[in-house]
Amino acid sequence: MGRAKEIIVKVIPSKIANEFVKKNHYSGKFVNMSNLHFGAFLDNKLHGVMSYGPPMDKRNVLKLVDTGKESFNEKWNEMLELNRMAFDDYLPRNSESRCIAISIKLIKKNAPHIKWILSFSDATQCGDGTIYRASGFHLTQINKNQTIYKLSNGEVVAKRGDSSYDFTGSEALKGFQNRYIYLIDRSCKLNCPIIPFSKIEEMGASMYKGEKINRIYKEEE
Repeated sequence: MGRAKEIIVKVIPSKIANEFVKKNHYSGKFVNMSNLHFGAFLDNKLHGVMSYGPPMDKRNVLKLVDTGKESFNEKWNEMLELNRMAFDDYLPRNSESRCIAISIKLIKKNAPHIKWILSFSDATQCGDGTIYRASGFHLTQINKNQTIYKLSNGEVVAKRGDSSYDFTGSEALKGFQNRYIYLIDRSCKLNCPIIPFSKIEEMGASMYKGEKINRIYKEEE
């Protein structure tokens, strides 16, 4: 683990988190809905950010996990999406998964009503979710990209129902989006299948740092 043990993870203000994400995330953009931000510090400097918040697709997301509650409002208060994660190159190897683990422990301790975490890996532009697999997340979906487009001016954006962008002449990028779920409360049950990690390779969805790759995945035990 080396110096990764020296990393301090703590809550930081949105302004600081968003500025770091804009500078260090491959998209150059932060998520407006993020409302809980953790910073990763080493040698008294910020070198990583993990931003949590509500998901965009509310009702379809909540049905993914059975928490024992029926009320929409109750279920809505039981989960978060890790919707942005950015690290610079200063941190040592394995720092990302360690930082995610610490952030989840802090959520469990200080917000015990949160029972599960959702996140997506962008295997169209970035990676297929190596960090999530190392952090104990379950792979629950591999989808061909249907939301990430390159506009006629060269800008790459996500196409949403309320998008203000002009998509005339735009092109959908080829790639995948992988969905991951982490159950903080192990009494909860997934309402969707757990997909073997090897399926990523089988479907041609493998990616690391924006490059298509071939690798052998270690399956969940």
